[in-house]
Amino acid sequence: MDIHGPNQPSRLQNLVYSVLLVILAGYLLVIGRSLLVPIFVAVISVYILVSASNWLGIQPVTRFLPLIARRVIVLLAFILAIAVLTGVIISTAGQIVAKVPVYQQNLDTLADSLLSRFGIDVPTDWNVVWDSTIGRINVQSVAGVAVGRVGSLAGVVFLVVIYAMFLMGERGGFAHKISLALPGESGRQSQDIIASINASIGNYLAVKTLINAILATISFGVMWLFGVDFALFWAIMIGLLNYIPYFGSLIGVLFPVALTMAQFGTLQTTVYVLVLLTSAQMWVGNFLEPRMIGKKVNLSPFIVLVSLSVWTSLWGIAGSILAIPMTAILAIVLSHFDATRPIAILLSDDPDLVTDGER
Repeated sequence: MDIHGPNQPSRLQNLVYSVLLVILAGYLLVIGRSLLVPIFVAVISVYILVSASNWLGIQPVTRFLPLIARRVIVLLAFILAIAVLTGVIISTAGQIVAKVPVYQQNLDTLADSLLSRFGIDVPTDWNVVWDSTIGRINVQSVAGVAVGRVGSLAGVVFLVVIYAMFLMGERGGFAHKISLALPGESGRQSQDIIASINASIGNYLAVKTLINAILATISFGVMWLFGVDFALFWAIMIGLLNYIPYFGSLIGVLFPVALTMAQFGTLQTTVYVLVLLTSAQMWVGNFLEPRMIGKKVNLSPFIVLVSLSVWTSLWGIAGSILAIPMTAILAIVLSHFDATRPIAILLSDDPDLVTDGER
């Protein structure tokens, strides 16, 4: 006797369907990467722009401006910032390639100096050893590939700006569209989900962007003080990479410190830059960020690591930057349905916040 009835799928069937749905979604995310990444980046950017517009609405001077004027201001500032950042990244990448031979020579000198300092005679076949190991790496070729990748960034940035402009223009009527498309309880539930996402993700992204700008400014000051090449470029990279949880701050410090060693060919300056940049990262990560962000995104640290791995494998660096907001949005959506709320609780850092929101 079938206890499920003729038209009711079993739990095993539901599990199989769910697994197949996840596999299909992952496949579509991979093959649609070039199409989806600019759209998702634009959506995330709009959250930041809307928060900036709301902030202007409470300032003494700009609060008297109409909403459309404030949105135009933040949109123009966004376009200008994107243009400047993209220009700096692309132009600096080419300059780094031009200086690669000088950096290689400085590293050779540093290696010889370190061997002599520790009383080790530089072997006569040192050049042979170097050429057969590190020297086999065609740094200029690798740098050229990197420049090509950076150059393709301009096309993606252009799409992001266009998408963000249209999303900002249509945002005001989105709630009305939902009420017409989904009348009744479904529409109200969809609006509740969107409101929760806006409140959580919007505030998180706005504050996180401000924190990253502060970190980038401090890092630029440190590198400018020591005369590090391309200080503005590395400061921008540090700010962008700080969106990546846990590992972003480490990677952000690693590259400019390595460049410092290649530029000056001395450990003393490298250590100074390393200590100061690391101190800035620790101050931001352990003091400033917890006080400004708190628990705006209620995700378990383990889930953060897993989501970072998953999104990075799907979309590369863009996926690692989008991992937290994308996973947080997924958790919010799951928390609004009885069947999927247990999954949202497992994803959360504080499960009481999920259950309290439904009482």
